[in-house]
Amino acid sequence: MTPEIEGDVVATGQTAARAASRSANSVEGFKASMGGDGLRILEQLPEIIQRGAESLTAAEKDLMKWLGVFYRKPTPGKFMMRIRMPNGFVSSEQLRTIAELSRLMGDNVLDITTRQQIELRGFTLDCIPAIWEKLRGLDLRSLQTGMDNVRNINGCALAGLTPHELFDASPVVQELDRIIVGSEGNPEFTNLPRKLNITVTGCMDNCTHNESQDIALVPAKKGGRAGFNVLVGGKMGSGGFTIASPLNVFVEAFQAVRVVVELIKIHRDHSPREARSKCRFAFLVEKWGIPRLRAELTARLGHELAFQGRDMRSFKQADHLGISTQKRARVVAVGLCVPTGRVNPEEMDELARLADVYGTGEIRLTTGQNAVIPNVPAERVPQLFQEDLLEKFSPKPSPFVRGLVACIGTDYCNLALIETKGRAVALSAALEEKMGAAGNPLTIHWSGCPAGCGNHEAADVGLRGFKTKIGGKIVDAVAVYTGGRTGPYAAAGKEILATVPCDEEFPEVMARVIESYRHENEYEHGAGSGDPLFTAAATLGLASWRSSASNAAAASAGES
Repeated sequence: MTPEIEGDVVATGQTAARAASRSANSVEGFKASMGGDGLRILEQLPEIIQRGAESLTAAEKDLMKWLGVFYRKPTPGKFMMRIRMPNGFVSSEQLRTIAELSRLMGDNVLDITTRQQIELRGFTLDCIPAIWEKLRGLDLRSLQTGMDNVRNINGCALAGLTPHELFDASPVVQELDRIIVGSEGNPEFTNLPRKLNITVTGCMDNCTHNESQDIALVPAKKGGRAGFNVLVGGKMGSGGFTIASPLNVFVEAFQAVRVVVELIKIHRDHSPREARSKCRFAFLVEKWGIPRLRAELTARLGHELAFQGRDMRSFKQADHLGISTQKRARVVAVGLCVPTGRVNPEEMDELARLADVYGTGEIRLTTGQNAVIPNVPAERVPQLFQEDLLEKFSPKPSPFVRGLVACIGTDYCNLALIETKGRAVALSAALEEKMGAAGNPLTIHWSGCPAGCGNHEAADVGLRGFKTKIGGKIVDAVAVYTGGRTGPYAAAGKEILATVPCDEEFPEVMARVIESYRHENEYEHGAGSGDPLFTAAATLGLASWRSSASNAAAASAGES
């Protein structure tokens, strides 16, 4: 790590953070017990394993998330591990090993996440050392993938390959991951007030959710130079979708790493550490304002910053599914839709085999929970399309599956209030049956609780799950949001229905809502008496459910 990245501010910032933690929330107390470094729970891991899962304290359950190991209340004694994959890059050998670990030590359930990584499920505490040994042999790790850390850094799944990029930004992602986490973790970045989500992309087709990130670098040009504009303060959860604000800064690729590192340190040293729901970077940006944040960044860097350049992103939003051209002639990338990101070991093995047989052994994971096989010779595409796996993981999915995203739900998540993945697939199938497979694709995102891990406020149709009482019974229900999107003209989805039970009438309600949207195409103007989605709700007799007051029964939840 270069001296200018370390700097004297580290010691003073860490000291201030530790002092603040004494009077802050319980997680700050847990970190303080580790000297401000949650990674130090590693020192206690052998003793924790020997004691067993039943003896875990609340502090240990949270602190182990610094190691990427997650206690799952719905599956007592069984744990989840997040495997860090910067930019969503993974090899066939890595996939095969993860599949093997799932078979031998897990419960045969794997998930591709919206942060382009894989979650391994169903193993016991005593399996952790063996899992880590396997992962280390393939340059994989699970460190710092939970709680108050910089999470897996996102980027364009086709970085370096797509002709629709200003430049390949993946080296910036990889260098950031090396500095922030490396092979052993980095205590310099493990005492943040809350998690930090980062996207770095040169793709001009908006394939990542930049506006929902704490820090986002997006493709821009200034004075004939290619680089990034910097966005700050975006988030999901903790009060809803906050759209990231331009920092009015342009950086070239060689400057980008240091700028991002200093922004992380500003969050570490100055963001609030009291109520967990108010500790995201967005709240510091709101408190300080952009001019002060920019001035603080300039002071830390020791030089002036160029003002933002011309945003080079198009109006298009790509998901990289189907056939995508590459910079190399006569080879293409084939994007496969993995409904809700859920796979089993046999499917993962087969995906790895297809990458070897038809490509170069590479797989790229997307923020839509899908997978891309790059470097496929164009003449071999018809043969690839005949493979059995593509019947389930289709390159040409229905419009109700193509943009389908779902959080983990009550199957495994401690916070979720309803089951999501199975219900999401069932609803999409019902919509296709009712409405056919024609029409433009929709993004349909499911979140099982207010934490918003399914990005429900950034979709054409977003569904937020909760429990409510109807007819004297507690039932699963969703609030329905519409008109959300990321990109240069980002907008948070508007809640148009506050309470829709997940019962036998649910598919019909959603079909009418979508039918109205398709017919009128006015959803982007927001909900109101003239909005077609509200008109559909009123027609169904649901307009009275618009009031969020009926959500009072929903449990409030934070973020793990």
